[in-house]
Amino acid sequence: MKIRLWGVRGSIPCPGPDTVKYGGNTPCIEVFFEEIGRRIIIDAGSGIRNLGKQMIKKGELYPIEIFLTHTHWDHIMGFPFFAPMYVKGVDIRIYGPKSSSKESLKEIVGGQWTHNYFPVLYEDLAADVEYIELEEGEYDLGNSLRLKTKKLIHPVSCYGYRFEYKGKVLCTVYDTEPFNEEEEIVSFIKDADLLIHDSQYTKEEYEKKKGWGHSFIEYVIEIGKKAKVKKIIFFHHDPERTDKQLDELSKKYRGKEIDCFFAKEGEEFFL
Repeated sequence: MKIRLWGVRGSIPCPGPDTVKYGGNTPCIEVFFEEIGRRIIIDAGSGIRNLGKQMIKKGELYPIEIFLTHTHWDHIMGFPFFAPMYVKGVDIRIYGPKSSSKESLKEIVGGQWTHNYFPVLYEDLAADVEYIELEEGEYDLGNSLRLKTKKLIHPVSCYGYRFEYKGKVLCTVYDTEPFNEEEEIVSFIKDADLLIHDSQYTKEEYEKKKGWGHSFIEYVIEIGKKAKVKKIIFFHHDPERTDKQLDELSKKYRGKEIDCFFAKEGEEFFL
């Protein structure tokens, strides 16, 4: 599988001269399985806009599968600007946690296409869109691709995803706070080839922001070592974090105890 990061920032897009190196778009991850011709997109933050443009340009509009970790604004705000939504005949399946609110996944995501928020109405979308609400558990996605979902610690229903394909494992664990029962998450990420984990804060910063739904770098390193994860990507950077500050954190933490580094928009990885 090939993984590309299209958006790595948390909370709100933050373009500008201080975020050029690591990127200012909010979460979007592309996972491409060339052997079986499937593309999975994890989250639809502002980064999905550029991904959609590339897909249109290359004509890669076979069935699109989008897995939302949760429905907070920074993770769905790119949908109205995702070009394939406006192409007739394109099949798009949107997966996500069963909402903790009274609204369905379709109502929450589709609610962006109203004249209160956007000039295009939902019923004017050309693509064929299907919404699938997931429970915590295990799923066979076909083509030897399996998925495990894990409920995370966040102010809204939010899932970690574990994709397994022919002996390779990709785990995404964001947005979440540290688990009280550490073994619970260690088991979920066990032996992952690549772990993309919420690392918005340092330990010192987290002490002042408990309850905000995010983790700290030192915790991620610790659980990664216990789970024998091969590689960690620190993800969901704070919107106030500059390139210079991320460079300084990289010097402090990168690769000293485990193979780990800070996510950069546009980077690619192969498993």
